[in-house]
Amino acid sequence: MREVLVIGIGAGDPDQLTIEAVKALGRLDAAFLVDKGDEKRDLTDLRRQLLKQYAPGARIVTVSDPPRDRTTSQYPGAVDDWRRKRAAAFENLIRDELTETQRGGFLVWGDPALFDSTIGVLDDIDGVDFGYTVIPGISSVSTLAARHRIGLNRVGRAVQITTGRRLAEQGLPDDVDDLVVMLDARTAYQHVSDDVDIYWGAYLGTPDEILISGPLSETKDEIDAVRAAARARKGWIMDTYLLRRRDA
Repeated sequence: MREVLVIGIGAGDPDQLTIEAVKALGRLDAAFLVDKGDEKRDLTDLRRQLLKQYAPGARIVTVSDPPRDRTTSQYPGAVDDWRRKRAAAFENLIRDELTETQRGGFLVWGDPALFDSTIGVLDDIDGVDFGYTVIPGISSVSTLAARHRIGLNRVGRAVQITTGRRLAEQGLPDDVDDLVVMLDARTAYQHVSDDVDIYWGAYLGTPDEILISGPLSETKDEIDAVRAAARARKGWIMDTYLLRRRDA
């Protein structure tokens, strides 16, 4: 049976690749790269660098990421449509690029279990028989905490991970003291009025890494300015942050 490996490659630093991931890369017959266009070419280039070093015998097969409507207010419907297109593209890759005895792999930024669609998309495929294994990776959340030298949770307390969209719509939950926010295209932290500290990081694990921390009320405008300049320079931004309530 065809086999697919979903390999977490860390948040950007090649040194974050785990030994398990290195072994998995070395077992690939084909590596599937999802091309997100010239704007994010450096993300594809890092994957190619890892493959050159750890999977020199694997064929590299590139597939264009299906377009997603980011203008519609019907967010769940747009995501469902995008995932269906991705499932069809991945199904074709697995069927056409792997024989019954070969192994292919997707290199997933960060950890495949955290805000990544690859596992769900593979589960939606029903037109070709294959099995798959997930290799965990070091996420941007773990990297953020390490870079700022903090723990994500405090003694006896929980930590919640959410998206910028949900923070913008619902605000900081009353019963949450430590909130990690990912995928924040709206700079939702600007609208948080609670007494919190922010630990922010962009391009974590890469040479372009940026870190800012401090009281949100004092640092949010600085983060906005730095974030806008970085996005203008690179054409994209990938940032993560922790909002932490101050103890009374």
